[in-house]
Amino acid sequence: MTTVVDGRALANDLLNALPPRIQSLQAQGVVPALRIIQVGDDPASTLYIRNKERRAAKLGIDVAVIQLPATVSQAELLAKIAALNADPAVHAILVQMPLPGHLDDAAVVAAIDPAKDADGFTPTNAGRLWSGDPGPVPATPAGIMAILQRYKVPLRGARAVMVGRSRIVGRPMAAMLLNADATVTVAHSQTKDLASVTRTADIVIIAVGIPHFLTAAMVKPGAVVIDVGIDRLADGKVTGDVDFAAVAPLTSVITPVPRGVGPLTVAELMIQTVALTESQVRHEPS
Repeated sequence: MTTVVDGRALANDLLNALPPRIQSLQAQGVVPALRIIQVGDDPASTLYIRNKERRAAKLGIDVAVIQLPATVSQAELLAKIAALNADPAVHAILVQMPLPGHLDDAAVVAAIDPAKDADGFTPTNAGRLWSGDPGPVPATPAGIMAILQRYKVPLRGARAVMVGRSRIVGRPMAAMLLNADATVTVAHSQTKDLASVTRTADIVIIAVGIPHFLTAAMVKPGAVVIDVGIDRLADGKVTGDVDFAAVAPLTSVITPVPRGVGPLTVAELMIQTVALTESQVRHEPS
């Protein structure tokens, strides 16, 4: 029998553990502070940011969006990040992607203080994850790990295929699975005979941005399927990278779109903001 993940309920469960931690910080005179830098006004980015703002405000996290014009220079953006790095009242920083083409994404991410890296994308934190000593980690893979844990999906020795190799999902997800003793294959757009690869998997995680890309012929019976895609069809309906109707009956556990991985991504960002704040409080000079 197939279990369909309730991402919203799981996110709420995880977030219910945060208020006591936030209250403990407040008792020390500290309010967790998250700053989100948005360059330009991409509608999808604005929607994502609004969801983050809404959740943070409900929890009592001090959240603010720093809106910069699409024409901002690299030097101006790096100066803004440097100012946030230096501000002791700011505990977590993220730069909403994508950035306009004239900006160097890698240099922007690398400029964030690793101790305030809300997204877990800095080279320092990426290296820590791959070395098996993770600090801040990307929120979407962290949310997927929470799903696998909650639904008691065995990872040790399991064959996992990650379809997609982005630094936001694919690469850090592979590292987390390896750290959990799974046997991991990273597949992508250049993988030959992809279906023969995915059919070997106990766990398939897909993040390619192509509606209904993963079909029933690509999944073995009893597999766990995690759909990270958020795709919009011609009629405006939001769907995922998995052909849910065809694939779901084959699976033991599957995430829907929407209300699958998405709520966990926002929840893990909030959890990480609090954890970064706690870490900075612990390391403050006495």
